[in-house]
Amino acid sequence: MSESQGMQGVRIGPIEWSVPIVGAPMAGGPTTPALVAAVSNAGGLGTLAAGYLTAEQLEPLLTEVEGLTERPYGVNLFLPGTDLGEQLADEIAEYRTRLQIDADTLGAEVGDPVFFDEDIDAKIAVLARHRPAFVSTTFADPGPVLVDRIHSEVGAQVFVTVTSPEEAAAALASGADALIAQGVEAGGHRGIWRDDPGHPHGGPGMSTAGLVRKVAKTTDVPIIAAGGVGVADDVRALLDAGATAVAVGTALLCSDEAGTSEPYRNAVFNWEYRGTVVTRAYSGRPARALANRFATMNVDAPAAYPQVHYMTKPLRAAAAAAGNTQVLNLWAGDGWDAVQKGPAAQIIANLTGGGTE
Repeated sequence: MSESQGMQGVRIGPIEWSVPIVGAPMAGGPTTPALVAAVSNAGGLGTLAAGYLTAEQLEPLLTEVEGLTERPYGVNLFLPGTDLGEQLADEIAEYRTRLQIDADTLGAEVGDPVFFDEDIDAKIAVLARHRPAFVSTTFADPGPVLVDRIHSEVGAQVFVTVTSPEEAAAALASGADALIAQGVEAGGHRGIWRDDPGHPHGGPGMSTAGLVRKVAKTTDVPIIAAGGVGVADDVRALLDAGATAVAVGTALLCSDEAGTSEPYRNAVFNWEYRGTVVTRAYSGRPARALANRFATMNVDAPAAYPQVHYMTKPLRAAAAAAGNTQVLNLWAGDGWDAVQKGPAAQIIANLTGGGTE
């Protein structure tokens, strides 16, 4: 990609890469070590999703990434919130009853509503044995103590996901090296730090471009724009708005290297679903997905994360096995209708003006 096309190499602290693309971490299957490496090898910056994994599950994935690329890559951590299982016990029980209908149809069992603290301390110890260039965080303010630990123990930069100017200011106060500005158009979970159960989206949401412009006025810290990217014009617009780089997740869903299931891939391309919806149906946290039956009928699921995630996990697995895309979680951002097939390297080239869309 040439300078004449307006997109050049990127540097954040000691991390340098060739094109202003960051592979968004898509937990639960789509982001594989092969996809992380492919993004980095194509000149972008791949990100491995560590959400829901134990430290023991994470380590071999890191080893695999490092066997596939010598380029910089990162790891995303979900930060645990407050365990609301006891407080929301009645709502969880009611939702379990509702889920049982789909479970019976699929021949599955509703999972137990357990809480998982994301094994953060153990994951930091694992990361220290590897070489991620950065660690990104989602769902909370990492705070200065965790930021300092990542700097000193892992030797990595810290990128913090924010969804508002207020979160951005707090992340900077905690020592973030870069901000991932996630707009409301983004697919998958909203990275909001406080999920308001009374708000359908968990809280007010800004557009990606609007959030980037607002935050860029207050800081010189690099900003990675995340949300709603489908084509090269989207990338250019976000860079023009003040972003240093642009994160893409949905755009890579159907890449050759992604672990996206066949039913999920088919759903993206068959145009059965005409849009997206923000729903708590699958995890208890607001997340944007293709508007299938399960997502739309259960938007009012209790704001009990990750309990709802573990309750619906067996249903999602059974739906994937049966090819039932009306129940399967089909995370997708507003740029889903521009998703491309093919090698990740070609998709990145198309997004940055170096290929044919």
